[in-house]
Amino acid sequence: MDTTLRDGEQTSGVSFVPHEKLMIARLLLEDLKVDRVEVASARVSDGELDAVKMICAWAARRNMLPRVEVLGFVDGHRSVDWICDAGCRVINLLCKGSLKHLTYQLKKTPEEHAGEIVAVVDYALSRGMDVNVYLEDWSNGMKDSPDYVYRLMDVLVHTGIHRFMLPDTLGVLNPLQVIEFMRKMLKHYPDAHFDFHAHNDYDLAVSNVLAAVLSGCRGLHTTINGLGERAGNAPLASVQAILKDHFSAITGIDESRLNDVSRVVESYSGILIPANKPIVGENVFTQVAGVHADGDNKQNLYCNDLLPERFGRKREYALGKNSGKASIRKNLEDLGLELDEESMGKVTERIIELGDKKELVTQEDLPYIISDVLKHDVVGNRVRLKSYIVTLAHGLKPVATLKIEINGKEYEETSGGDGQYDAFVRALRKVYKVTLGRKFPMLTNYAATIPPGGRTDAFVQTVITWSFEGKVFRTRGIDCDQTEAAIKATVKMLNIIEKEYDA
Repeated sequence: MDTTLRDGEQTSGVSFVPHEKLMIARLLLEDLKVDRVEVASARVSDGELDAVKMICAWAARRNMLPRVEVLGFVDGHRSVDWICDAGCRVINLLCKGSLKHLTYQLKKTPEEHAGEIVAVVDYALSRGMDVNVYLEDWSNGMKDSPDYVYRLMDVLVHTGIHRFMLPDTLGVLNPLQVIEFMRKMLKHYPDAHFDFHAHNDYDLAVSNVLAAVLSGCRGLHTTINGLGERAGNAPLASVQAILKDHFSAITGIDESRLNDVSRVVESYSGILIPANKPIVGENVFTQVAGVHADGDNKQNLYCNDLLPERFGRKREYALGKNSGKASIRKNLEDLGLELDEESMGKVTERIIELGDKKELVTQEDLPYIISDVLKHDVVGNRVRLKSYIVTLAHGLKPVATLKIEINGKEYEETSGGDGQYDAFVRALRKVYKVTLGRKFPMLTNYAATIPPGGRTDAFVQTVITWSFEGKVFRTRGIDCDQTEAAIKATVKMLNIIEKEYDA
């Protein structure tokens, strides 16, 4: 069960609007093929109600409504009615799984709490709902008050509750404790369906999930990119890969869609994926050391079962001070370029020099580095920006006018836009789409960074990701001005796609 849209939204600073929730739910259920999604908490806001209505209406049309779940509370009829009115038919009822939480938060006796839970369960069942129960703070309950946990379960196990969901709410367990506590639950209640819900406060969420599976747990809770309160939850991508590769577990997850869905959630949430995050990080399928690239040329000596193609990605070979000739050759092969040994040595020296200066060197930079080093055009700058002007005035939309030379012929165009760079790109599109009748690449990601220190005259590095004819590539520009850096990256892109037209 993926809870990105409920527990994941409790990440500090994350709030999905209704249409974003619908898009993510569709990706989770249709593309990734998770079994269930928890999409909201009851009675939070009108926006949350609108989101649940949209998701449930969509799911009902596709016969997926039983796979959509909403968190509810022990509050009489209110949560049940809210969830029913939204069109959802599965409630995940939040109860107290530790005596400490019950005593100091609710200030009730175990008997009172159990009676209130049963009343809500009975009412939900009378309205035709499926009921699952969260035993909040179950981990501390098993550590400090196991008798209370068993007393509560003794009552609830005889109701119509479908799943008992066991959260490590504060992320305090280690795998040995998970095994011990999960086995105790299964020994006492062998016919119950238990889910495990991990938190990552000690960086043990994935390990604890695996311990739960090995102990007989039948359901797991994850989030995309490990989103969640504090240190987050168990990330779906990591859990899926480990279950499959280490335990031969069979799930319905479509691994090839993991990366794409992660990027959508990254965009909507505003929480950037760390470059070294397993499976979905930018760098996890990038070899840096030259010896690794050399080994990959010799029977894939530095590859494991985490093949990038499984996840809709490809292996890359980084260019920097640790690059050897093997890494450079790998990149040149992708570009269809060949160099003799002398030229290769010169290019390697230049890349190492750039790496020492902490320059980011991409595959798309290689032709320009080669051209600079060897003093002749390997690719040829067939697209040259002759001149341009962008205007910005308060109360008026920015306007860009440009003159560009493409294969020796000049074109001039003007356009407005929502920003200076947007106006520039719109003018370019006019040249390519209207005047030349060509396709123009789609900008899929735009990142601008400056060195630390806060200097106002710092260089801006702009890295733009493009999609063109089924291929995804990045170009980079560096300048004191962000717009100028972006324009430089764009001109690099235009020269790259000229090769596609030749092909």
